[in-house]
Amino acid sequence: MQGKVILLVEDNRTDEELTTRALKNSGVPVSVKVARNGEDALALLLSAEAHTLPDLVLLDLKLMKGSGLHVLETLRAAPRTRTLPVVVLTSSTKHDDVTAAYRAGCNGYISKGVDYRQFVEAAKTAVQYWLVHNVAPGEPEDVG
Repeated sequence: MQGKVILLVEDNRTDEELTTRALKNSGVPVSVKVARNGEDALALLLSAEAHTLPDLVLLDLKLMKGSGLHVLETLRAAPRTRTLPVVVLTSSTKHDDVTAAYRAGCNGYISKGVDYRQFVEAAKTAVQYWLVHNVAPGEPEDVG
């Protein structure tokens, strides 16, 4: 299997390190790119220089410089990223946050939780599903 690319949108360095470690230990060959705020994530995904999209976006909701919900809504409004798999990966388990994320178009919602082992298992399961088992539509032919 060819290596897959995950864009992790995370502004907390500790969470970034833990998540990256969990993803690399998922059993699926992945490379992890990081955007540390919402503006950087949108620039990476929507700029004219962005020739290829990642295979999966893991998006924190609470970000500096643009909320995760804003990022998600913007991605869903753009034809090129409308079907890009975006899984919210956040510490919030509030009903309102979960509901808002699904209404904005997320494909899944994972809580970081407080137990690292449970988080690692959730990350492995998400990577296995989204990068191995899921059939993605691919990029549209005309991105202009």
